[in-house]
Amino acid sequence: MTHLKSGDTAPAFDLPTDGGRSISLKALAGNNVVLYFYPKDDTPGCTVEAKEFRDHMQEFEKNNAIIVGVSKDSVKSHDKFKEKFCLPFILASDEEIKTCTDYGVWVEKSMYGKKYMGIDRVTFLIDGKGKIAHVWEKVKPDGHAAAVLEKVKEISGK
Repeated sequence: MTHLKSGDTAPAFDLPTDGGRSISLKALAGNNVVLYFYPKDDTPGCTVEAKEFRDHMQEFEKNNAIIVGVSKDSVKSHDKFKEKFCLPFILASDEEIKTCTDYGVWVEKSMYGKKYMGIDRVTFLIDGKGKIAHVWEKVKPDGHAAAVLEKVKEISGK
């Protein structure tokens, strides 16, 4: 479970992204940022989540919100994932797991009795001043993007 909560200053990040670019929280200042952490490119739940954000993209843009998906997959993997599903938002690569650790989403998981480390599906809404406006933990992919969009509309006053 993340230790970050609404009102906290969002940890800074600077990560490589799809298309050979990079993204930092500082560069996004003044915008609402939907920073969503997900376990792995092109897996069932992660694909549902990404497609729902894609399908709501115009509404997010109307509300001054930039979507950034983060996993520990490589930039090359992100490029393939984006192309396969026509994803119009940024996918950032955290192969060193620094940002995942800073946001408290790199956690011990358990599957079939085996313990391993992985990314918890958590979304942070960061306002234009770099403060966390809302945190969604234990995200279920179905309907998540719509719930995030409602909160974005609330904080943007639209």
